[in-house]
Amino acid sequence: MAVRDPFGLMFSGATEAGFSPYSQAVHELQCFVGDPVGSVDRAISADPGFVMAHVFKGYLFGLATEREATAVAQACHAAALPLAATPREQAHVAALGHLAAGRWHDAARLLEDIAIDNPLDAVALQVGHQIDFFTGNARMLRDRIGRALPSWQSGMPGYHAILGMQAFGLEEMGDYIRAESFGRQAIEIEPRDGWAQHAVAHVMEMQSRQRDGIAWMRANPEAWTKESFLQVHNWWHLALFHYHLGETDEVLKLYDGPIYGERSTLALNMVDASAILWRLYLGGADVGDRWAALAANWAPKAGAGNYAFNDAHAMMAFVGTGLEGPAKILLEAQHEAMRGSDDNAAFTRDVGQPLTEGIKAFGEGNYSEAVRLIRPIRAIAHRFGGSHAQRDVIDLTLIEAALRAGDPALARALTAERALARPDSPLSALFSQRAANLSEN
Repeated sequence: MAVRDPFGLMFSGATEAGFSPYSQAVHELQCFVGDPVGSVDRAISADPGFVMAHVFKGYLFGLATEREATAVAQACHAAALPLAATPREQAHVAALGHLAAGRWHDAARLLEDIAIDNPLDAVALQVGHQIDFFTGNARMLRDRIGRALPSWQSGMPGYHAILGMQAFGLEEMGDYIRAESFGRQAIEIEPRDGWAQHAVAHVMEMQSRQRDGIAWMRANPEAWTKESFLQVHNWWHLALFHYHLGETDEVLKLYDGPIYGERSTLALNMVDASAILWRLYLGGADVGDRWAALAANWAPKAGAGNYAFNDAHAMMAFVGTGLEGPAKILLEAQHEAMRGSDDNAAFTRDVGQPLTEGIKAFGEGNYSEAVRLIRPIRAIAHRFGGSHAQRDVIDLTLIEAALRAGDPALARALTAERALARPDSPLSALFSQRAANLSEN
């Protein structure tokens, strides 16, 4: 029993009854809309022996960066293991096994090989692309897709997603003109493609084109928000544009509405909430009691120690609220994580632990210590994942710490560096002025 898809790929254990909801799940993930878990569950219900349905569900949970979700990914791997019938399926099962065990880099390499042999395997490309994002591998964000792109043509199912992923990879490698072009093409094909929408937003963020970014995000929000599980992150991008313009009221309005109005307990959404409040906190803005609700949702995850990028953002909330207990639990969990054998041990050791300690030091007013901890990790910060836009919070924290520590030479150096990288940013100008004032005093 098997089904061959429009690209000629074989799917063992599938019938048309199961393959239809599986295809829907893939499309939903490509757009970041709907309920791909529900769709793939229907595929498994129709065809319990459908190996790639089990694998796909495992990927969804394995990419969630939540400790509880990892157990589901492991169960999916166990279900898929005896079912794989083709070399491609066996490689997918092995990749899922690595992902479920926290071996992100091993999973990425296997998915790379699958896509080299099968460039029309959209799932291998997208899951690999997401792992590249979570491991901060900018070159592979671009090249994983670039290798497959010649095999894709306009009109193929999911072509928009290939363009959108290529757009993000190009952006992370600084190829902004082509990145924007690819992203806009993807949106023309599929306006609901949240990843392509966000790729163009990243271009405008990196180029300090705040007004263009606001116009881009507000042009058709219905398309990228409807049933989208990426919408919080895309609203965060809109908030960033307003933040750089100093429009704090608009940022808080977005925070209280689509960013964290529903007070999500998903780590991916709480990361965005922490990231925007911390930026306001660095600037001395009054955010009221907003930290308290966010910290309360981070607290149960303080001891997870499974993804260093999340840990740093949880610490922001604990600092903002002054919660010593969860902060201590988090740091203890990080020390335990560094003794592990999975990739997060390195994520934490190289970047996550010093950054998290630095954030805590900043909150305690020990700005010189924050500088000491954060400054050495900037060049390697990509190792613990995220995008350039997300990791910018590291530079912002370091600049603010240098200014508050009263270190005029370092403040001048860091603000000059930022002014060169983002010459059209009002925030760059503000930092430069503050550094100049510090030198005069």
